[in-house]
Amino acid sequence: MALAHAHKIEASGGPGLVIFDCDGVLVDSEPIAIDVLVETVAARGVTIGTAAAYRDFLGRTLKTVSASLQAQYGVEMDEAALADMRHALYGRYQRALKPMPGIGEVIDCLDIPSCVASSSVYERIEISLKLTGLYARFAPHIYSATMVARGKPAPDLFLFAAEKMGVAPADCVVIEDSPAGVEAAQAAGMAVFAFTGGGHVGPAGLVDALTALEPDLMFDDLRQLPDLLRSYPKRKRSR
Repeated sequence: MALAHAHKIEASGGPGLVIFDCDGVLVDSEPIAIDVLVETVAARGVTIGTAAAYRDFLGRTLKTVSASLQAQYGVEMDEAALADMRHALYGRYQRALKPMPGIGEVIDCLDIPSCVASSSVYERIEISLKLTGLYARFAPHIYSATMVARGKPAPDLFLFAAEKMGVAPADCVVIEDSPAGVEAAQAAGMAVFAFTGGGHVGPAGLVDALTALEPDLMFDDLRQLPDLLRSYPKRKRSR
């Protein structure tokens, strides 16, 4: 789909802020991350199926993932193990990480504020965005779940991002790919567009899970986003 952007997307009559998740929205990183997680756990003698890994860990903070590994599988991820996993992940990123098709052009044609709010640690977000040429388009408006008390599906991160950007939650649109992220946006009182174009969506069976959460919109090509934002009215504060 060609991106029609003869006119920039203007804030008048539409949302006041677009909040992008990073992994699975800006960069096609989730299949890489899940593979590394499964391999790391397997090295500790525990087998986790890919489908289960997507179901249990997608879109969640490393702290939450570590706690779940301990509770569900008895896998203790100490600091050394987490450091090893990050090292393996970043090495894989260097070789294979790609931006989502069309995302750079989409961001360049937006004329409303945008930011990033991700469950990842800041270092991982920064590496991902720099490797894919997106960092300069967002910095310094990049927010990590490590900056708030609770990660997704709690609303803390999205509310923090909106506060930092000076925009009311009701005037924000969140672009998310994970059930945890959609739930977090809804809990924050924000509109949420569920993006289903990432390489992980099919293997994770996410379309049905996201549909069940009833996001405001679902779409599978980021190049559709400018038109979707242009036609989407400001969210009613009373909703």
